Amino acid sequence: MAELKLVNLEKSFGDFKAVRNVNLTVNDGEFVTLLGPSGCGKTTTLRMIAGFTTPTGGSILLDDVPITSVDQKIFLPPEQRDMGMVFQSYAVWPHMNIFQNVAYPLRFKRISKQDMQEKVMHVLSLVKLDGLAERMPDQLSGGQQQRVALARALVMEPKVLLLDEPLSNLDAKLRESMRFEIVELQRRMKITVVYVTHDQAEAMSMSDRIVVLHNGKIQQIGTAPEVYQKPANTFVADFIGMANFIPCTVVEISGETARVKLDDGTEDHFLICAITSTHQKVGEKAVVVVRPEYVEVLPYQGTGGTRAKVLRQTYLGDKSDCLLELGTVQLRANTQTNFALETGQEVSVSFSRPILLDIDE
Repeated sequence: MAELKLVNLEKSFGDFKAVRNVNLTVNDGEFVTLLGPSGCGKTTTLRMIAGFTTPTGGSILLDDVPITSVDQKIFLPPEQRDMGMVFQSYAVWPHMNIFQNVAYPLRFKRISKQDMQEKVMHVLSLVKLDGLAERMPDQLSGGQQQRVALARALVMEPKVLLLDEPLSNLDAKLRESMRFEIVELQRRMKITVVYVTHDQAEAMSMSDRIVVLHNGKIQQIGTAPEVYQKPANTFVADFIGMANFIPCTVVEISGETARVKLDDGTEDHFLICAITSTHQKVGEKAVVVVRPEYVEVLPYQGTGGTRAKVLRQTYLGDKSDCLLELGTVQLRANTQTNFALETGQEVSVSFSRPILLDIDE
């Protein structure tokens, strides 16, 4: 196990800044996921950790020892970093059987054939491939090939395991089962993991902490509940799950809550919201964020409540996905309605857990 630190890490390709001043500590035995859309800098960051890409600024430390430092001109090659890596393509060699694929990194170590046999069979057992050592890669399923790549990365007993979108080539059902297998393996081995994905479900179901990246910068670091329930800005709120965004004006601030007026083009609608930023001031424009599952829909009784109109309802068995019109704003609501909704019908909506965010984020 090991602690990994990224300090002011940067990478530029010409005038393009792919990674901007990234600071991150991955604790000993922690599972941390770099999450973001294509081009956000997550894979470039992982490649700098692995030693495949040279940063243009900053440093990387493993157990407080620099393995990369631009200022100190330190750059350890990948084979000296004590890290294992699983690539998106698996990179399983087709001309070698499973034992030979997994044993390949050990060929460069001075160990006996017996030790090699024991190490390979041990990791094959860990990834549930014992009994398949003599098979060729083309005799394996996609999930089994993924396990081969994982075993090969673990056979050297690395301090850190790096995974670059390892499940993206699998079908949805297999991808879900492999998530739990990887997490179970990581917990058993107590190994430090840095995982890269654009899939929020993977990140939220597997990680101790999630690092949300956008345009090469860290937007938020937190647990899955933290980034979902308390997004740092509108990008995080929009990227993690579904969200409604309602423009508003701040009317009053009291402690960690604010009273706002919704700018929805209708009569006065007021809400009490949780504050996530210290920048908001009375009279300023902001954005209210409400998750669809926190929008309650009830029949409109003619008085009271916030009135909206049903634009569409989709029945999903345990709930209904509703598209509503609230003045000039359209809202999504995932609600367990016990009454039929019709297009054009007026309903009353209420919000729980609304969050106030800066409008310019």
